[in-house]
Amino acid sequence: MFSFFTTAEANKTLPDVIKKYELALSKNNEVRKIEQELQLCASTTNSFKEYVTLKQNLNSAITKFYESLEILENTGVVVKSIEQGLLDFPSKRFDEEVWLCWKYGETEIKFWHEKDSGFMGRKPIEVSDESLV
Repeated sequence: MFSFFTTAEANKTLPDVIKKYELALSKNNEVRKIEQELQLCASTTNSFKEYVTLKQNLNSAITKFYESLEILENTGVVVKSIEQGLLDFPSKRFDEEVWLCWKYGETEIKFWHEKDSGFMGRKPIEVSDESLV
């Protein structure tokens, strides 16, 4: 379900979002690990059985990763980069749609940016910023 977040709502949701992000990140790391094993297997072994088994494990890991992403994004956040830990919460500043921006490791939502500016365009949220929904 889509909704705009206030800063307070985003911060209240953040602990749950962090848990779900960490699960998605671990599933992504599992995919990367199996991909490396598959590449190594392809170049060092002639065993179809080992290769096919790894390929099936990779398919399963990818499915679990996408399921974890879906669970994460069902909280209302948008994953911008799983590897960099960048998540955005849809919000409004006056009548303009903006993103409340969070990076893994931060303990609260402290920044926002316009739709087209991304992480590099982050601006600090003022303590009394009543302009954000």
